[in-house]
Amino acid sequence: MSTDTQKASTPVPLNLPVMNTLMAADRTLMSWTRTSLSLLSFGFTIFKILQGFQDAEGKFVVRSDVPRDAGLFLTAMGTFAMVMGTLEYWQTLKVLDQQRIFGRPRAPLIMAMIMSVSGVLLFVSILWKLL
Repeated sequence: MSTDTQKASTPVPLNLPVMNTLMAADRTLMSWTRTSLSLLSFGFTIFKILQGFQDAEGKFVVRSDVPRDAGLFLTAMGTFAMVMGTLEYWQTLKVLDQQRIFGRPRAPLIMAMIMSVSGVLLFVSILWKLL
């Protein structure tokens, strides 16, 4: 009977509001990541499709720089969204004074960093026509 009483009276962490805010910030950063991934993938897809139309017949694309410009715009917006979301998340962590609340880097932050670097690399590859 004493073990049932101990299980029922497990103490709630004192920083529960901080943890709730931190998890909300995690969800917000994951939303930024989803938006960024959509913009990056759509930018790359538009770039490749328009480039294919241009290479095939040239009838569908009026100017030769349209595929590159469309791809650059969308990948730049996706990268910008990811960087802004990461900065917002980092500012929230600083306000909470919880940069390493669980003793390891937060998974959404790691993913955001990977997406930011990927966005920059994709932007540069379209700019220099590496893909």
